[in-house]
Amino acid sequence: MKLDLLPGEEKIFKRLDSPKKIQDFLNSIPKNFEKTGETCYSPRLVLRENMAHCVEGAFLAASILWYHGEKPLIFDLRSNSEDFDHVVALFKKNGHWGAISKTNYAVLRYREPIYKNARELALSYFHEYFLDNGDKTLREFSVPIDLSKFGTEWITADRNLWDIYFEIDKYRHTPILSRSMISALRKADKIEIEAGKLREWKK
Repeated sequence: MKLDLLPGEEKIFKRLDSPKKIQDFLNSIPKNFEKTGETCYSPRLVLRENMAHCVEGAFLAASILWYHGEKPLIFDLRSNSEDFDHVVALFKKNGHWGAISKTNYAVLRYREPIYKNARELALSYFHEYFLDNGDKTLREFSVPIDLSKFGTEWITADRNLWDIYFEIDKYRHTPILSRSMISALRKADKIEIEAGKLREWKK
């Protein structure tokens, strides 16, 4: 895919020629704590500012996959109203799904391409998706969202991608749990909660 990249940007895109390399690169980028207000950086702004949160990381990962001939797919994991959604970039290998994830937590990270479908992949995040009080909060997952539908301008835009962000929320989401399942959920164990407090980047 030919993109309107600056020389420095293209150098980065070119060398990140596998999901593993993209994930390692995302891990090296500091967490965007949005200290001056909420952001939804384009891939260009992520590289310029050298920071990203999950959506921004997913946009960058998807754009790099596209550069190397893969579809620029992302996946929205929707939580209940007490927690935050998580967005990852999707890739496929040997007919199985994997995910590239920018997160500051010890969990909710990269997924190997071993999942047969989107539901299997979403469920792999379920048990580690909880609040500090132990409540498990993951509720829905979206269809894989192809960012090529938005053209290519978003990759090199000098602006926040709020328009795409809000469109993501309109895509069909599938519930993971029934009401009876939700009411019967057990809280995460204390040791899980403590492990969940680990952070990669300090605020």
